[in-house]
Amino acid sequence: MAGEFEFIARYAPKGAKRSDVILGSGDDAALVQVPAGKSLVSTVDTLVSGRHFPVQTSAYDIGWKALAVNLSDIAAMGAEAAWVTVALTMPSETADKDGWMSAFCNGIDDLAKQCGVAVIGGDLTSGPLSVTIQAMGFVEASKALRRDTAQVGDVIAVSGNLGDAALALHLLQSAVDVPAELLERLDKPLPRLALGQSLAGMAHAALDISDGLVGDLEHMLKASGTGARINVAAIPRSAAFQAHCPATLFDSLPLTGGDDYELCVTLPKNALVEGLTVIGEIEAEAGCRLLDAGGQAVKLDSSSFDHFKSAAHDCR
Repeated sequence: MAGEFEFIARYAPKGAKRSDVILGSGDDAALVQVPAGKSLVSTVDTLVSGRHFPVQTSAYDIGWKALAVNLSDIAAMGAEAAWVTVALTMPSETADKDGWMSAFCNGIDDLAKQCGVAVIGGDLTSGPLSVTIQAMGFVEASKALRRDTAQVGDVIAVSGNLGDAALALHLLQSAVDVPAELLERLDKPLPRLALGQSLAGMAHAALDISDGLVGDLEHMLKASGTGARINVAAIPRSAAFQAHCPATLFDSLPLTGGDDYELCVTLPKNALVEGLTVIGEIEAEAGCRLLDAGGQAVKLDSSSFDHFKSAAHDCR
C-alpha cells in the first residue's frame, strides 16, 4: 500500500493556477497575496460520511461536494473565491481501492478549476471518512454581504430552485429510484459565486441555504433584529421536484430540507436581479411567518437541520 506522502505526491489536486499564490503545497504553510484594498474572507466546513453524504456516494462526488459547500459560503459573502486547503481522513483500506483517491481528488480539482480556485495545501490521515476544507477569498469590506444588515421593507429572494437535494435524499432513503437531475443537485451542487459577486454592494443582506431556508433565514432575522413574511407558494421548485415530490412534503422540503446551497438575499424593492425569485419581505415584527397562496399560516414540525439534534437528515 502506498504511504501518506506518496498519495499526496501522486493525487493531490492543484486547482487553478493563480498569480496571487506565492507558495503553495509542499511547505509548512502556504503564502498568498490578498489584493490591496480587499479583506480576506475565510470559511471552513467538515463533511462526514453517513451524516453529510450517503455512504454510497462516489469518491468524485464527495470531493466535488466538499469543495462546493465551502465555495457557497464564499458566494454568500459576495466574495471572489481564491484558495482552499483540503484535509482528508479516510480508512486505510479505502486508500488504494478502485482508484478512490484519484477520483476524490479529481472531483475537487475539476470544480476548483471551474471556479478559478487554487488548492494550496492540506492534510491526509487515517480514520473514519471525513473531509474538511477551508476556503478563502477576498472582497472589498464595505461591499461584503452579511447576515446582520437586512432592512425592514426589503424583499427576500432566493436563487435557483429549492428542495431538489432534500427530495433526492428522501427518495434514496425510501429505496426509490432517484431522477438524475435531483441526484445531481444532492451530489454536485454549484456554488453561486458569480451571482454573489454581482450582488456585492447592492443586496442588503445574504446567506447561503445549507440547512433549510427557514432555519437559515431565522439566523439572518435574529442577527438583523427583524422579522419576515414568506409566501410559500412563491418558492421556486424544479419540474423534477414537482413531478416526483409526495404531496405531504411539497412545502416542507423546500422550507426545511437543506443541501440547496442557493443564496437567500434581501434587496430594496426596486432592485431587479436576473436569477433571483422574490418569495417574501422583511418586516419589523420578529419571527418568520409562512403563508400559503390564500394568506393562511403554514405550520412546520421543525425549521432546519441541526447537527447535534436532528437524525432525519442523516445520510445512512
